[in-house]
Amino acid sequence: MPYILNRYYSVRNVMFLLGEGLLILFSMMLMCLGFKGYDLFVTDWQLYTGQALLVTVVFLLCLYFFDLYELSKHQSMPDTATRLAQAFGVGCIILAGVYYAIPFLTITTLIFWSGFVATGAVLLSYRALYYYVLRKRLFHNGVVIVGTGKLADDISREIEHKHDSEYKVLAFIGQDEPQFNPYKVPLIASLEDLQKAYPGLTIRRIVVAPDERRGTMPVRTLLAWKLRGVAVEQGITFYERITGKVLAERIDPSWIIFADGFVLSVWKYFTKRLIDILMAAGLLVISFPVMLISAIIIKWESEGPVFYLQERVGQNGKLFQVIKFRSMCQDAEKDGAVWAKENDDRVTTFGRFIRKARIDELPQLINVLKGEMSLVGPRPERKVFIDDLAEKIPYYSVRHVVKPGITGWAQVCYPYGASKEDALRKLEYDLYYIKNISIALDFLVIFHTVKTVLFGRGGR
Repeated sequence: MPYILNRYYSVRNVMFLLGEGLLILFSMMLMCLGFKGYDLFVTDWQLYTGQALLVTVVFLLCLYFFDLYELSKHQSMPDTATRLAQAFGVGCIILAGVYYAIPFLTITTLIFWSGFVATGAVLLSYRALYYYVLRKRLFHNGVVIVGTGKLADDISREIEHKHDSEYKVLAFIGQDEPQFNPYKVPLIASLEDLQKAYPGLTIRRIVVAPDERRGTMPVRTLLAWKLRGVAVEQGITFYERITGKVLAERIDPSWIIFADGFVLSVWKYFTKRLIDILMAAGLLVISFPVMLISAIIIKWESEGPVFYLQERVGQNGKLFQVIKFRSMCQDAEKDGAVWAKENDDRVTTFGRFIRKARIDELPQLINVLKGEMSLVGPRPERKVFIDDLAEKIPYYSVRHVVKPGITGWAQVCYPYGASKEDALRKLEYDLYYIKNISIALDFLVIFHTVKTVLFGRGGR
């Protein structure tokens, strides 16, 4: 099971991405070989390989930023072709800038455009084949779910709702009909009867997900399956791995106590803090012209201060003043604190723009330098909301064991939300981040944030 930057990715999707990279690389190198000839190609093969690798990396990044690796939902070939052309168009602009700065990496015009056409045709054919594999549900890992209650329902929905899921539910083990069973897989009374009822069934994994485990766990049977090479996994752990979030309503204190993670070592703490200081200082310098222009427009557009100071809850419940550009009218909360909402009529015209572009968040870099926030962490919330949510949502206070962040795993994974239900859903991502906190995961969040900022999507 490949973990990249502390995040699980299915083997099939990783192989698909690597396959596209190799196709781009080989297409460009074949064009070099065809137009340069064998003797000249062999003489300078290192240069041509480097040039082809540059094109490969740039095109792969552009494919990612145009959501062409977001395969959890069905994608049509016409839509894929359109976004592929857009991604390659942006890639050409980026490469033009690189070629201007580093001329020796430039590929001749004939070779580049021949490779460009060849790559586009090959990738469309490759994706058509992969979409067929996803549509026919080929090369899946068969999963048997022990349980038919709410936890089993959550797991089966995550498996079957994702178009690119690497798993397929083969059977449920239990007495009651499962709540979610779109492919009408069999219900078997006990795990002992599974092999007898379906002797030819190829089982890769058994997910143990009963709502009530006391006195109902078939320990000996599970042990026998495990010794035969079948993976056996707790339902909560399996759900966390395939979704990138923790089911806050399903876990108990013992799971948190005995689970791996939820620890930020001294080395990780100092490394994270050093990265926060260096990146916050650098971003302040780079973004200063944008911040200056924004401050002038805010002051010109409406009455009130440029910056908006608001008390938020930080690490270990400590209160601090978060600094943001003011995006609302001055008396936005004259009737008391309320949840922010999408298309909020209290937001000014320019405020709506800086919110969408995340410019209003830039002053929080000062909070990072002061040590009150981190670049990556749970979103800082107001105490009036925290007190209410902590009473109604289990483990909500756990999110305060780390510093709040300008961006975070919940912000890049969950769309805009401003309700108690949204707070619960975001908590599930926050718990995953806290459990798996690492420098690698921070960089993954920052990478996703760049995409969110550039394309105006994601949470707030």
